[in-house]
Amino acid sequence: MSKSLRLSEKWFRRGLWVVALVFASFLVGLGSTIVGDLPRVERALTLDDFIDRTAAEPLRKTIRDSQRAEQEASREREQAELALLAAQQASRTARETFGNWLATRRVTAQPDQDTELIARTKALDALKAKENEAERAVGAQRQVALDARQARQSAQQQLATLEEVAYKAMEAESRRVELRVFAYRLALTLPLLVIAGWLFAKKRKSTWWPFVWGFILFALFAFFVELVPYLPSYGGYVRYVVGIVLTVLVGRYAIIALNRYLARQKLAEAQPDTVRRNELSYDTALARLAKGVCPGCERPVDLKNTEIDFCPHCGIGLFDHCRACEARKSAFSRFCHACGTMAASGPSDGLPSSQLVQVQPASTT
Repeated sequence: MSKSLRLSEKWFRRGLWVVALVFASFLVGLGSTIVGDLPRVERALTLDDFIDRTAAEPLRKTIRDSQRAEQEASREREQAELALLAAQQASRTARETFGNWLATRRVTAQPDQDTELIARTKALDALKAKENEAERAVGAQRQVALDARQARQSAQQQLATLEEVAYKAMEAESRRVELRVFAYRLALTLPLLVIAGWLFAKKRKSTWWPFVWGFILFALFAFFVELVPYLPSYGGYVRYVVGIVLTVLVGRYAIIALNRYLARQKLAEAQPDTVRRNELSYDTALARLAKGVCPGCERPVDLKNTEIDFCPHCGIGLFDHCRACEARKSAFSRFCHACGTMAASGPSDGLPSSQLVQVQPASTT
């Protein structure tokens, strides 16, 4: 149809399409903001909302206390191990010194009366006692750490059982929240899609068509981008079922529209040639002729063949002769291209034939 428009009208239409796209972009931005904020209507769920707190809190306290006790026991054990190492080193050094001393001293006749020998032996016993005490301290801290670790593991197992039950409950509630948020989105986008459908059917060719198309684009974006990706899956069943339903609805509409179109075409082709040409829009007729099809039945016609004046499919007149100069011209032209005389009949842009001005050619003398 663009070939039949005036140059200024083409640019005006392009500008109005820019207006439609800009209008749609602002609507999309507003809609995306609203849809993005919809999840805030529902409170964020946490695991503590579903766990048995009366049973979980003591277990968590036990875990914390056990971890703290295990850390303290680990630090104390490290200190005890250092003390044990020092005691072992001192005891080993004392034994080596005592052995060397025994090898070099002169043995008395009565060793039990040797005061120095007794003193060194007691010193060795004292060092051995300190070594044993250090070993016991290390063992005690290891036992404390072991008890704390076992208590922590037992509490963690019990807490894990409670958290598993709570997680299942939270997962079920999350699905319900997801459905509610999806219902909010559906309640917002579905009416927009219905309004867009009504505008497309009734107002897409009205004076305010840029805003109509802008709203239609916005509604399509809101439905297929802001809603469809959040459609619950349930293993794919919901998505496939919705796809089947939408396909059936669109296919049914297309079939009904095709049958209605064919019925209208059949009725139109049964009307007289003059009536059919008067009912055709001028721009529509020019657009179809530019595509090489009959303006009446939209079937291909060889318009370059100068011997074809009527459509061989529906019989509508395609070419006639000027009343003034007898030049062969398109039957849908308003004026003769050779002499400029207004045609006696032709496409009327939807006006009834009674409102068409008939201009008689000037008489020649």
